Amino acid sequence: MEAVVTVNVIRFKGPDDLPPRVFDPVRLAAVRATGLLDTGPETVFDDLAHLAASATGAPMAFITVVDERRSFWKSVIGLGSLGLDERQNAVEASLCHLVVAADEPLIVTDAAADPRVNDISSITRMGIGAWAGYPIHAPDGQVLGTVCAVDTVPRAWNEQEIRTLATLARAVTGEIALREAVRRMSAQMADLRTTFRESQALARSLQDSLLPPVLAAPPGLDTAAAYLPAGHGALVLGDFYDLFAVGPSSWCAILGDVAGHGVQAAKVTALARYTVRADAPRHFSPAQVLAQLNSALIAQQIIDQQFLTVVCAIFRDQKNAEGIGVTGVLSTAGHPSALLRRADGQVEEVRSNGAILGVFPDAGLGSARFTLHPGDALLLYTDGVTEAHPPRDAATMFGEERLTGLLADCHGLEAAQIVERISHTVLDFCHHDSADDIALLVLRVPPAPRN
Repeated sequence: MEAVVTVNVIRFKGPDDLPPRVFDPVRLAAVRATGLLDTGPETVFDDLAHLAASATGAPMAFITVVDERRSFWKSVIGLGSLGLDERQNAVEASLCHLVVAADEPLIVTDAAADPRVNDISSITRMGIGAWAGYPIHAPDGQVLGTVCAVDTVPRAWNEQEIRTLATLARAVTGEIALREAVRRMSAQMADLRTTFRESQALARSLQDSLLPPVLAAPPGLDTAAAYLPAGHGALVLGDFYDLFAVGPSSWCAILGDVAGHGVQAAKVTALARYTVRADAPRHFSPAQVLAQLNSALIAQQIIDQQFLTVVCAIFRDQKNAEGIGVTGVLSTAGHPSALLRRADGQVEEVRSNGAILGVFPDAGLGSARFTLHPGDALLLYTDGVTEAHPPRDAATMFGEERLTGLLADCHGLEAAQIVERISHTVLDFCHHDSADDIALLVLRVPPAPRN
């Protein structure tokens, strides 16, 4: 059998003489944190109170929470339908404050003859003959109130009845703990959602800072670019592009993909972009530019199981009989081939040998020459395009063949329209839930004007 209060309790003359535990601010905070004060009946508590009454055969049963001035009856069985303001009595008029004071069960077999309780006003006002109650607790152990059974005549409480009340008190304690856990979890989820939104905004800001705010426009060339973040937009990923002048009539275009994500990827992206900007004006060879970048990455030792794939093109204006065109040299380092769409719709692959950067001291970089005539367009892209796939179907990728066909169909489109068509088509293909971010850069020589 559970332990019960058998010692004499402190006598009191009024509310000011109640035991100190009743007024303990930590306990009172725990009572208020339950959210049960001044609330109406709830099935879960009424069911437990009904069990207390039926298991003991008592005509009344209560589940209470006790603050500094009243014992509030969260559930009351045997007194009929009561309004909210009737579901309570003064704390000094309730036997519950004795349970709270001792944090122990209180078993009374003959209330009128028991000196511990016989001058408490509810004994006569409510006609209490016998009373048995067990404490209920907050998750931190603070005593909140009671589960109690009340009879109108003196009686003995048998061992089974006492054990049932103890079990029901633990059930109420468990329900309160569950509610507190749900409340905390809901608060944490709200905080996480706020943090996630803030992380998305910060990630987007950081990602944007690694891209040119406005894409350069070389004279006589139509250019456009796009960055499409992956579905998990709270991560800073590593796709980047840039286009900048390296001489009076020479330009450098670069597009890369850093493995990994987060601050480490951002460091590699920033280093790559600004190293190329510093070195490209001193060379007309993109292979040399990427070799310098490879050395910088290895020397800095900032890559931890990360690597960089990249395509770099350096080009200049070229006047010919058909008008202004572009001639250049391109180097790829472990990156997808550039695609060159001719004015007649034919698509060619432009690729050179070269390993990923930041891993091997010698990346074996080569070069490939290309020429853009009026109406031709060069597409640089990251593998987020070709590896895009529908959700839960990683085996069905967008693929190079589909991309080549899509580019071939871009007849008469300007650079921005080509980027927009590829972007929309790929996002539709993966249901706007791409697993990787995507970067696109198009260099297009406008068609020669017709006479």
